[in-house]
Amino acid sequence: MKIIHCADLHLDSKMESNLDAEKAKQRRDELLDTYERMVTYAADHGVSVIMIAGDLFDKQHIRKTAGRRVLDQIYEHPEIDFLYLQGNHDRTDFLQSIDEDSFPENLKLFTTDSWEQYVYDDVVITGREISDENYKTLSTDLVLDQQKTNIVMLHGQESNYVGRDKTHIINLSEFRNKYIDYLALGHIHSYKEDRLDDRGVYCYSGCLEGRGFDECGEKGFVELDITDGEISRTFIPIAKRLLHEVEVPLVVHMSTAEMLSAVEEKVGRIPSKDLVKIVLTGEKEMDADIDMRRIRKEYYERFYFLKVYDHSSIQIDYESFKLDRTLKGEFVRLMQQQDMPEEQRAAIIEIGIKAVMGEEIEE
Repeated sequence: MKIIHCADLHLDSKMESNLDAEKAKQRRDELLDTYERMVTYAADHGVSVIMIAGDLFDKQHIRKTAGRRVLDQIYEHPEIDFLYLQGNHDRTDFLQSIDEDSFPENLKLFTTDSWEQYVYDDVVITGREISDENYKTLSTDLVLDQQKTNIVMLHGQESNYVGRDKTHIINLSEFRNKYIDYLALGHIHSYKEDRLDDRGVYCYSGCLEGRGFDECGEKGFVELDITDGEISRTFIPIAKRLLHEVEVPLVVHMSTAEMLSAVEEKVGRIPSKDLVKIVLTGEKEMDADIDMRRIRKEYYERFYFLKVYDHSSIQIDYESFKLDRTLKGEFVRLMQQQDMPEEQRAAIIEIGIKAVMGEEIEE
């Protein structure tokens, strides 16, 4: 038996924090395209169940076209069961929009009231949505047959303690020795797998598409292949575009040409369809002129989206300002007397000198 574990699709996200309106709309549609490609993969590879471990959607009100595209895939693939456990973002009118008479039989749901189980021969998939009312007894109410292959679905943040945000916290220690073979989780947007106990593992599948630069790297879903009670697991990358945050360390006396060469070394192999954030780090001379516009111009047309930030620090030769009677020298000496970390002092001096010299201050 083959099963797909996915989560945090966040379909119909606004996608406007970085992108202009046109590209934001394109990315919204690409999220739906990727969902459809995942279902096509399932159909082509004999997958029987798609587990959606929370946050299928991103906001309360979704476009009708988005809801329809999700439903169409469910209707068109009756051979696949879609097990949909709602997450903290799934407070939508999606389910209410489905006519009761035409509700798809292969769309299986979970509630906060009790653990729901779906049985596929010797494989049992159990899930429950977390709420303020049930989080204290969530694990104690879970009863599994140790003779079965047990998959459990939850949506929340792994933690060894119960935090204030109760609906997002899962204390993994409470689920150990419960006869769980695979704990399918959602909420963290990067793939992660580790041992739960001697018998089972827990896994965050991550999201299907990165939406911001806090979601860099490969994105996709997990394919489970179950044979004679043994579960093999494979992460399947599927994202149309990846996000990359690239650090480029500068060194003192580096010319603009050398900076561009250093940037190229870091981004040269990144596909043009991807989104890139370049962060300049390291050290530079106090009077160094970093041509940010030239760097942006060089790569703006190459990638789908580009950001460039200068987070480098300046190297200050305080001795050279000892006898400097200009306003710049007075300012450097004044800052040298302040009790603060050197990195913070250098950043303030850089901004102050640019202000004195009437130069534009970059982000």
